[in-house]
Amino acid sequence: MPRATDPAADVPILTRHVGAAEAFRRFWPLTRGDRKWMLAIGLFAVIAALAETVAILLFSRLTDGALQKGSVSAFWTPAGQWLTVAVSGALVGYLGNSLAAWTAERFLLRLRARVFAHLQTLPPHFFQRNRRGDLVERLTGDVDAIERLVVSGLLGASTALFSALFYGAAALWLRWELALATFVAAPIFLGATRRFTNRLRAVSRRVRAADGAVTSVVEEALGNVVLTQAYNRQRDEEARLAREAGRFLRACVTSARLNALYGQVIEVLETVCVLAVIGLGAWEISRGRMTLGQLLAFAAFIGYLYPPIRSLGSLGLTATAATAAADRLLEILDADPSVTDPPPWATTRLAHRARGALQADRVSFSYPNSLHRALSSLSFATGPGEFLVITGPSGAGKSTLAALLLRFYDPDAGTIRLDGVPVNRLPLAQLRSNITLLPQQTLVLHDTVEHNIACGRDDPAPTHDDVIRAARAADADSFITALPDGYDTVIAPATAGLSGGQLQRIAIARAMLRDAPVLILDEPTTGLDILAAQRILTPLRRLAEGRTTLVITHDLDLAADADRVLVLNHGRLVESGTHRQLLARSGLYATLFAAYPQTRNGAVRSR
Repeated sequence: MPRATDPAADVPILTRHVGAAEAFRRFWPLTRGDRKWMLAIGLFAVIAALAETVAILLFSRLTDGALQKGSVSAFWTPAGQWLTVAVSGALVGYLGNSLAAWTAERFLLRLRARVFAHLQTLPPHFFQRNRRGDLVERLTGDVDAIERLVVSGLLGASTALFSALFYGAAALWLRWELALATFVAAPIFLGATRRFTNRLRAVSRRVRAADGAVTSVVEEALGNVVLTQAYNRQRDEEARLAREAGRFLRACVTSARLNALYGQVIEVLETVCVLAVIGLGAWEISRGRMTLGQLLAFAAFIGYLYPPIRSLGSLGLTATAATAAADRLLEILDADPSVTDPPPWATTRLAHRARGALQADRVSFSYPNSLHRALSSLSFATGPGEFLVITGPSGAGKSTLAALLLRFYDPDAGTIRLDGVPVNRLPLAQLRSNITLLPQQTLVLHDTVEHNIACGRDDPAPTHDDVIRAARAADADSFITALPDGYDTVIAPATAGLSGGQLQRIAIARAMLRDAPVLILDEPTTGLDILAAQRILTPLRRLAEGRTTLVITHDLDLAADADRVLVLNHGRLVESGTHRQLLARSGLYATLFAAYPQTRNGAVRSR
């Protein structure tokens, strides 16, 4: 979605604006399942407002019958009734507020889960365009703003509406001429609210965007702390945080000032109206048309009437904040996944575990918003169990091929097949269950070692013995058992307790347990020293045995024992053959091999 920069605050904001009605319509379906509870909360609100109305009328009776006449005997009956009504109203209010809080949290849980689930279907380039910290802010602060509109705002509006109706009706019943005179002030409150709404809309967007920017800076700084310390960039990072925090501060202060000004203006208007009521009431008493109790009750009704009216007016401010949040959440929810499951009529299911035969037929692909092709008319085929090395200069399209095999994207042209079936006709879950990817960056969950290995397979769920067997096959059992809590030791991304080679062997154990017929290794030795690289070769050989294996690598020592080497350049397949055949041709592969520092690590698979 295109972005613009707010010239007043220099904060990127979304150029798409969603109205409050549209935001409500888009998110209202998420209340399904809780609407009966929302109806019950509304009923509680009606009872509470009715109890408050009755309590004020009883206060009027108590004033005229006991206080003004000084009669103790006239005190007990209305006092007892008043206490009964107050206790009943308090109980109903407690139940309503508790149920409202529970319902609001359930909506938040459902909305956050919906956004998070959709995020996980979006292609890699979406996360490259959007800062991680800003996405985190959308899943926290922005979903809160939507909840305040759809659930809390709706419930608050219904409560305020019923309260206003009861208080207004009671005031009309006491003295309709005086009530009509005071009702004239209601449009003044609504007009003041409308005047503030437009100004707060822009400010709310700045606050949300600036808050996301602060979260992003903190997340990026913590993730790159080694770079920061190694290059003495502490002050630069502090300055970057201070710059974004300053924008957030200015936006928050502007928002606070507008809200404070709005509150004070409304409070002054309320005071003027109440004073006018008391003045008119005093004149009515002097003419014998009202009693003191009636005046006090009338003043109470008017005093109680204005807060609900103010709440109804401030609903516009809540809607303003929610529309800014809706813009940001709908940018996620309206983003289309790059791939989806095929429709039922076009779906083909493998009747058994795939054999592992892969075929690419004239495959071409360009990344979204890219002007050049990452792959162009690429064709090759593998037999089950074949071992391929895919190499070439940086940017040749090697990792793109892996992304297409796993259907992170679909080709712009051409077809990729698994066991003769086009991969876009297979359900995503079945396709990916037949492929194991070991990415260049070792992926680790913040969890125990056992769960990090076991998450490779969920059907059937692995046992503890399964995990141990996989770890032993990956040569990882010895260092895992030496950890403080063994397999129950909690590890995390970039954990300092394990080396890069050890983390890689945990990932290999995960792949062993997954036991898929197709294996994709993306730069398996990158970032490892010679000894660490040699240490993972044996478990990699075990992992590749009997599987169709594609090794994407610049490490040409891994190509020596490959069944075939595919050489890509500028997205095209320029050479194909065995290691020896390609060296004899004196082409691009021979040039790359001659320039490669020979370490003779050995091959992934021994022949």
